Amino acid sequence: MADYSKINLLKIESSSQTDGLEARFGRKYLNSKELGISLFSYAPNFTAEGAHSHKVQEEVYVVAHGSGSILLDNEVVALNTWDVVRVAPQVVRAFKAGPDGLDIIAVGGTKPAEGDGVRQTAQWPTQ
Repeated sequence: MADYSKINLLKIESSSQTDGLEARFGRKYLNSKELGISLFSYAPNFTAEGAHSHKVQEEVYVVAHGSGSILLDNEVVALNTWDVVRVAPQVVRAFKAGPDGLDIIAVGGTKPAEGDGVRQTAQWPTQ
């Protein structure tokens, strides 16, 4: 029998405690030592005040629906459907949704057993 795992990200319960944000983490359901995948759904015009970086884990973000922007350290980068952004571990990142909301698929590599996420506060530039 083939060795594989299948999940539906929408069937994973959201672990977010923030109104306007759903966060579904699929790593443990894939039984993968090397890969993690998550789905983040931001309500229309939602701005994340929370940001994060990593100690060792590189991530790729795929915009599956909507538009918005990603804050990368102090730079704001526009996002549209099917854009893909690779982010080095040490870069602080946060998201802002556009008028149609923003659905992001995040793919991460191997992470230490103790985790390596570093919580930060987003410092969005004033417009």
